[in-house]
Amino acid sequence: MTTRAKLIATIGFDDRRMMLLAIPVLSFVIPLIFFGASLQEGLWSYLHKWGSSLMHTVGYWLVMRAIFIRMRRRFPGFREVGKRLLYTTLLICVAFVILERILDVLHRVIFWGDVEGPDTSQWDYALVSFLLILLIGTIYESVFLYSRWRESIVETERLRRENVESQLEGLRSQVNPHFLFNSLNTLSYVIPEDPPRAVRFVQMLSKVYRYILEIRDKKTTTLEEELDFLDAYVFLLQERFGNNLHIERRVPAHLQQHQIVPLSLQILFENAIKHNIISSDRPLTIEVFEQASKLVVRNNLQRKKQTMPSTQVGLPNISSRYAFFTNDTVDVEETDQHFAVHLPLLKITVPA
Repeated sequence: MTTRAKLIATIGFDDRRMMLLAIPVLSFVIPLIFFGASLQEGLWSYLHKWGSSLMHTVGYWLVMRAIFIRMRRRFPGFREVGKRLLYTTLLICVAFVILERILDVLHRVIFWGDVEGPDTSQWDYALVSFLLILLIGTIYESVFLYSRWRESIVETERLRRENVESQLEGLRSQVNPHFLFNSLNTLSYVIPEDPPRAVRFVQMLSKVYRYILEIRDKKTTTLEEELDFLDAYVFLLQERFGNNLHIERRVPAHLQQHQIVPLSLQILFENAIKHNIISSDRPLTIEVFEQASKLVVRNNLQRKKQTMPSTQVGLPNISSRYAFFTNDTVDVEETDQHFAVHLPLLKITVPA
């Protein structure tokens, strides 16, 4: 691992360029702000104070930086934040006392005099040093926390994407053993009675499963493609239920290039059939139409007393996949007579 990669992994960013800029600038302004220095006598006469400030800034910065890096490597986990801050604080206090003595001696050797001037005291010097340490600590801790927050956002988005993809993959794998079984059962009755109709049935069944294979790598599909798939799916359903199942579709042509999540209509049709009575006395009607810029799938409500166990790939699946593309929600409307789901129509530009 390179030095840059190690720094980013430990403190959240490569701080070397920042130090090259920040240390000279800070050391230049500290005497002006805190110790009453002036540039009135010219830059040359100011170099003495700048050099003294630079020595202290470099010393405090490098030592405090080493402590931060050491403690982050020693206590990297989020559960160890309290312990890391405690040990960091203790080490900084010890380092401050030691550095103060060392830098004071170096100052006497290099600059032939004490750190304190006629207008400053040891307390003033200690206070400014403490503020410098606080500034350094704030910079490193803030950037570190920001980088971890940003990483958590990226990780959350990655997990969300993987979750949506796994749900879609699970959906593909479950469309649907019961549906396939019922379709083959229906086919076994159609073959001896009407072979040409049986051939048409097989063609539609093939079309349904071919579409499922074709959308394997798609997160969205056009409404036109989904409705074309729905035609084949409905053909198979009506072979099974006959006139007991009524389908009404009223979708304007100009909406058919909008995008929806794949298999959402199939899920809603399957749920309507699974949860409602379908008989000659109580036929089921499923409508597909546009309302308020959404695609509505609505059926008359005549619930079964007993239903098949849920596969957990129904409405929650549709809602979570839509949430990946839009803040517009999937709305569910239920009355005594009807159950309806309102699907957002997405305007997504798909690369050619």
